[in-house]
Amino acid sequence: MSPAAMVVFVGAGPGAADLLTLRAMDRLKWADVVVHDRLVPAGILALLPPSAEQICIDRTDLTDIDPGRSTGDLLVQLASAGRHVVRLKGGDPTIFARLAEELEPVRAAGIAVEVVPGITAALAAAAAAGIPLTSRDAASSLSLVTGHEARGKGEPCDLSGLAAVPGTIAVYMGVEQIASWSRRLMEAGRPEDTPVTLVSRCSWPDQRMATTTLGECARDSGREAWQSPAVLLVGGTVAPTADGPLAGRLVIVTRPLGQEGELAALVRAAGGACLHVPVLRIASLDDHGPLEEAIARLDSYDWIVFASGNGVRGFLDRLRLAGRDGRAMGSARLAAIGPATRRTLEDAGYTCDLVPGEFRSEGLVEAFAELPRGGRFLLIRADRGRDVLRRSLEAAGHVVDEVAAYRSLAIEQLDAGTQGVLAVADVPWVTVTSGAVAESVIRLFGPWIRGWRIASLSPVTSAALRRFGLEPTVEASEATAAGLITAILGHERLPLPLPAGSG
Repeated sequence: MSPAAMVVFVGAGPGAADLLTLRAMDRLKWADVVVHDRLVPAGILALLPPSAEQICIDRTDLTDIDPGRSTGDLLVQLASAGRHVVRLKGGDPTIFARLAEELEPVRAAGIAVEVVPGITAALAAAAAAGIPLTSRDAASSLSLVTGHEARGKGEPCDLSGLAAVPGTIAVYMGVEQIASWSRRLMEAGRPEDTPVTLVSRCSWPDQRMATTTLGECARDSGREAWQSPAVLLVGGTVAPTADGPLAGRLVIVTRPLGQEGELAALVRAAGGACLHVPVLRIASLDDHGPLEEAIARLDSYDWIVFASGNGVRGFLDRLRLAGRDGRAMGSARLAAIGPATRRTLEDAGYTCDLVPGEFRSEGLVEAFAELPRGGRFLLIRADRGRDVLRRSLEAAGHVVDEVAAYRSLAIEQLDAGTQGVLAVADVPWVTVTSGAVAESVIRLFGPWIRGWRIASLSPVTSAALRRFGLEPTVEASEATAAGLITAILGHERLPLPLPAGSG
């Protein structure tokens, strides 16, 4: 057995990649092979190193399929081969995740084990609904129970004792057996009017929430077709009615996975519901040759200009892979197309020398207009987009190298869950943040989008929408997330006190 053999059990949390812990992120980067549950979403799997092998356990444990082989046996086999093994489980590995069954063979084989906790469904659901799980007045305890018992276990969980405790009961995997456990709780003494808050697919793009009662939850479940994974919070505090200027309104955010955070946060800060439906995905280049050639001569440039935060990340990743750092840039100055790109540079430890007053290529053209001829520029961008800046700089007598640092790929089709939500949802607003996004939303959303209000990030985005026959309802006066939300609220004639630093 290799002395370095190790299996790390990692909690993936409820679903959203930005709810992973820092330690979970670190262990995922460390992994040579990741054994994951089917319900771990693609957004988290996208964070894995490209070299990491992914093995999906479609059922919770291999013994459900092959009685002679368990998931624990598979982990032992992988670790014994000297590989860094991560067992990635939804939620928290220690809560209703069959951890003991997988730990036993690993420990018996003398393999080191680490368990990295994750945000479990009850905590995530309560946070999403904005309700406390405990309170001094109404809920002095919290009980976690499963609504779906293991096959062959025998008698179901005895709920009579829990029914008498003045606390909140979080029912995991409770939708399929909702009629059974809700009836048993009422028979044990819980009143029919006990509040029940359901959060389905918490933090996923098609997250749904509903408030009902213990007496009505089974009927409501059948009528509303609540989807798993779901958790039901029985008792405690009723979810408050949403308030804020966007209360009762749904806003679709279409930015790529991992880049929706600021815009989604502003929607929620205004009381609205956010449905994240990425219509593009960011991918690495097939050919890094031109970028690597530019990096090899970085100190020859006067300006390095970044057209997006993705460009910053792609460039810096390649810089590190080349074994170089900021010193390779020599005296080159750095420019960013807007504040979000500037923040990406600054978060990586670099000083941004210029952000134009107008956050688009035309703004950079104006900012560089007074420079003497003969400057050397490196433009970092996506594999597709407008070439306004390059043409303008070359016309002004400058030498320009323009290279891609990443690819922007269209999502080919919506998943079935998202399609189902959009087919029945009342969608007041959809946000469109670039020409490429405009093209994708029209293809993916089809006739739906013609009945929605469209919030456009910039004149360039609006022009792209018009080329496809759509007129934006509003256009942001400043091409930022805050500008986009302000435009929506201006149309609704509602003010929004934006959080400090938004933009």
